[in-house]
Amino acid sequence: MTSTAPPLSPPRPQRPRPRGRRGAASAAWIATMAALVVVSVTVTVTIGPADIGALDVWRSIGTHLGLERLGIGPSPLSTLRDGIVWELRLPRVLAAGAVGAALAICGAVMQTLTRNPLADPYLLGLSSGASVGAVAVLVLGVGQLGLPVAAFAGALLALMITLALANRRGELAPTRTVLAGLAVSYLCSAATSFVIFWSATGDSYREILSWLLGSLSGASWADVVIVSVAVVVVGGVLLSRARTLDAFAFGDGTAATLGVDVNATRWTLLTLVALLTGAAVAVSGAIGFVGLMVPHAVRLVTGSGHRRVLPLATLTGAVFLIWADTLARTIFDPRELPVGVVTAFLGAPAFAFLLRRRKVGR
Repeated sequence: MTSTAPPLSPPRPQRPRPRGRRGAASAAWIATMAALVVVSVTVTVTIGPADIGALDVWRSIGTHLGLERLGIGPSPLSTLRDGIVWELRLPRVLAAGAVGAALAICGAVMQTLTRNPLADPYLLGLSSGASVGAVAVLVLGVGQLGLPVAAFAGALLALMITLALANRRGELAPTRTVLAGLAVSYLCSAATSFVIFWSATGDSYREILSWLLGSLSGASWADVVIVSVAVVVVGGVLLSRARTLDAFAFGDGTAATLGVDVNATRWTLLTLVALLTGAAVAVSGAIGFVGLMVPHAVRLVTGSGHRRVLPLATLTGAVFLIWADTLARTIFDPRELPVGVVTAFLGAPAFAFLLRRRKVGR
């Protein structure tokens, strides 16, 4: 029995545009967003109590990367201010961008594979499952290298339980999938709370709670490498399956008619999503609304074709979380908000606006 649920975001009636013009418009959007990522990284690194300019940022980067021969450097900053750029702000900003990109890709793919406009890593339990594994590692003190592995294992286990509960006669009904995801999310949250209550001592309670609400305050270059490699490798694989994802958008029956092995392909792609979610959660903790809101916002501009949606969602998610994290660390300076709180405050009204403008999922 094939799914009869409507497409995620039905396009408005419009005149068909020539393919060449549509491709040029997509390329223009991608180039614009890529430039906005670079500008956002440069500007946000300068924001803070230390007096650092945009040119200083690039000279510092050039010095550390050995680019003086290309005219980028040497750094005019003192040792202290250069350390603020290279050791504190830049890795945090880049980690925020990579995590935002990862969550946006995951949300776009999950919404298509489950044919559920409310699907995202947070809602379907992946983030909560990853949090269980990551918190267990933090409490046990296994080490930083074990964090991504434990987060991936937790996310994959949560995904398997969610899909097992939601699957009925080989069909994933949107409402049933959401309810299954909520059940798994609550179960994982309870397990996380139990681990913290049983094992955490002293100030580790506050550290773990801040991390669970989403925090990039301790981001290092190792974190940047972990999540960036995951985005490039896994995101590249997902982008290469754009046509397959387009087939899934019209239902399992249509995808099977086009020669797609529905079950095997769904599990393969969702496993990749779990891997990417685990890498993101290991770096930033559980952050909501990015994977839910960004793909819908992108589809309003580009339509539903995944060759356009995935790269634009990647860049848009990066920009969104870079600025959300900048607000988190500066708006109540010297206090710092968890970035998950900021994304919720920004994401909920924005998503409500999208629901009013467009009947998402109807």
